[in-house]
Amino acid sequence: ITNKGKKITFIDTQGHESFIKMRARGATIADLAILVVAADDSVKPQTQESIKILSETKTPFVVAITKIDKNNADPERVKGDLANAGVLLEGYGGSVSYHAISSKSGEGINDLLDLLLLAAEMENLTYDPQAPASGYVLESRMDRRRGTEASVILKNGTLRQGEPIATPSGKGRIKILEDFMGEPVKTLEPSAPALILGWEKLPQIGEEFITGPFDTFDKLSASKLTASPAAEEVAQKTAATPGKASPAAPAKGETLNIIFKASDMGSLEALSQVILATFKEKPVKVLQESVGDVGDNDVKLAISGNALIVAFKSRTDKTVQALAEANRVKIVSSEIIYELIKAIEEFLKGGAGVEAAGELEILAVFNQKKLDKQVVGGKVIGGVFKNHAAFEISRQSEMVGNGRVQNLQEQKKDASQVGAGQEAGLLINSPVAIQVGDKLLIKEQSPINH
Repeated sequence: ITNKGKKITFIDTQGHESFIKMRARGATIADLAILVVAADDSVKPQTQESIKILSETKTPFVVAITKIDKNNADPERVKGDLANAGVLLEGYGGSVSYHAISSKSGEGINDLLDLLLLAAEMENLTYDPQAPASGYVLESRMDRRRGTEASVILKNGTLRQGEPIATPSGKGRIKILEDFMGEPVKTLEPSAPALILGWEKLPQIGEEFITGPFDTFDKLSASKLTASPAAEEVAQKTAATPGKASPAAPAKGETLNIIFKASDMGSLEALSQVILATFKEKPVKVLQESVGDVGDNDVKLAISGNALIVAFKSRTDKTVQALAEANRVKIVSSEIIYELIKAIEEFLKGGAGVEAAGELEILAVFNQKKLDKQVVGGKVIGGVFKNHAAFEISRQSEMVGNGRVQNLQEQKKDASQVGAGQEAGLLINSPVAIQVGDKLLIKEQSPINH
């Protein structure tokens, strides 16, 4: 954002409880922070957590009181609650600057930006354009077209295309340098955000990076990350055994091995944090964590490690899905963490029974003039959903009926099957009127033998 000819870079962090580490990193990396408090909700547990982080990292900050346009807005209550939480605003016995704003009407936004610029001047922020570029990795991911890429924030020096770059866990050469608009550039100066391609190995989020000759990289203060002993142990088992049963729901005292996959490092961190916290009293062991789509190597590791693959916002193509099915490897996939928790809970219940070979969640209903020709749309959230298959209808965890797929389409083209993580259009025959949120379950008529 540009204000009065000066540029301000904002690092937006997730407000969800799963991303507490991301918020802590944001406070550490930022020159200034904005503590956002809603005028209708006042101080919440997340606010108190943010105040603690700002205090521990000694990050200077201002307060933005938002949603002042709402009928139940009470800025005075917010000021009092902040004082009780240890944040004393100007005019209320303290020196913390604040401004009331409305994102809906835009009221107070320019004044808040002016307040940030004033606070920055008070901090006397400087940089050396001749120094080797240094900063922090905000996010990293595997792009199936472009390869390994990392979003960074530059703190000092000048970032140049073509230079060597490294973090404690990754290095490479800046082949492509893009600004925050996604435009290719040759150089960038602090505090510019950037997207860098050319990494030989995916850097970890939160790590410091520097550029320059590789022999200068020992200046980095962070320790090199290593794989967990469990991951290294399983990785040595490279050969897959065709036809081997996929992991069984563990009996009491036994361990469920899990492989985590996510679209990016931030999502992977949140996934691992939430799942391990949820099942801390359960026999769960993580064999490997990595970003990108679910691939052949993940399935092979699951076979050799007798593991369940848990994918958060990661795709699984048809070839990999077929390999998993052939070796009875279970893949649970969703873009919502709590759906993954539910799937793991169901898996841990175990026991003999009938396994869902495909599960699709209804996202839209287009035509229901005739129940035997209902047109709906949905997303496959588990297994493979097949054309002409019979299914059961689950509504709020209760079975309410059944039906059969008359036609299945993916991207408006007829398909014999659609894999997990993909959306589909369906023509179905069922005596039950399908509703948004329903889950259609294709059953595999064989005992569970994971």
